[in-house]
Amino acid sequence: MIVTVFRSRLAVEAREEYSAVAKRMSELARTVPGYVSHKGFVAEDGERVTIVEFETEEGLQAWKVHPDHVEAKRLGFATFFGTFKVQICKVVRDRTWTRRDGQP
Repeated sequence: MIVTVFRSRLAVEAREEYSAVAKRMSELARTVPGYVSHKGFVAEDGERVTIVEFETEEGLQAWKVHPDHVEAKRLGFATFFGTFKVQICKVVRDRTWTRRDGQP
């Protein structure tokens, strides 16, 4: 399992356009072979964090070079982000636990 942690801060003037592109990338990512999941969060201080999981590095690579994603990244550098950081991680251990009564 490969996990990408993408941290960013949006430029104020880019929020509306970013939302449309982010929605499209979310839909597109689900179609890439090896995709597992992704979730995004926004912290109180405005930092955005997206966590993306792929089964393999090959799946992540396919996403990295997908032409629509390449264009979205270009827009990110040029327009959307004031700052960003990307970390690519290999999962060393994975453990899941669920309450017996099934409650969250």
